[in-house]
Amino acid sequence: MSIYMTLLLVAGMGVLVGGLFYTWSLGKGQKRAQGNLDSQVPDVVQEHAYIRNPIFLTYIIFGFIALLFVIYFAVIAR
Repeated sequence: MSIYMTLLLVAGMGVLVGGLFYTWSLGKGQKRAQGNLDSQVPDVVQEHAYIRNPIFLTYIIFGFIALLFVIYFAVIAR
């Protein structure tokens, strides 16, 4: 396995672990807000509604990793 594939693998695992901890922290925040479903959205999230959305972050990170794979196979693994 080449160094580039190893780096992509490590980066992918980092994203997975980071996503796990991010989701875990969001879940703990939801448990604290039980019964208060119509609570106010935090100001930081209101200011950056698209940047703070985990679904958009997932698509952006996936696109970046897919682009790295395409570049790897097009340039390095000829």
